[in-house]
Amino acid sequence: MIEFDLIVWDDEDDPKGNVQHIAANGLTIEDVEQVLRDPSQRVTVSRSTGRPLVFGMTETGTMILVVYEILETEPVTVIRPVTAYEPESV
Repeated sequence: MIEFDLIVWDDEDDPKGNVQHIAANGLTIEDVEQVLRDPSQRVTVSRSTGRPLVFGMTETGTMILVVYEILETEPVTVIRPVTAYEPESV
């Protein structure tokens, strides 16, 4: 399980921001935050970017993958989701 204190989201109207990016994949901020906070999530590393990622279930039972970056660790741990989507296979 990843440990963090704060999740950073871009402005919802930023066309290149993370909110728009996950919305284009049919997901919401709530979906992503559910997976990031899920104690049963699986943590690994993206093969394409080397960024950390987690697999987990939304409250509706959809398995999604969330790629994120760690922005800072002191005095608090801050993460920023980069993308999220339903994987083709897990």
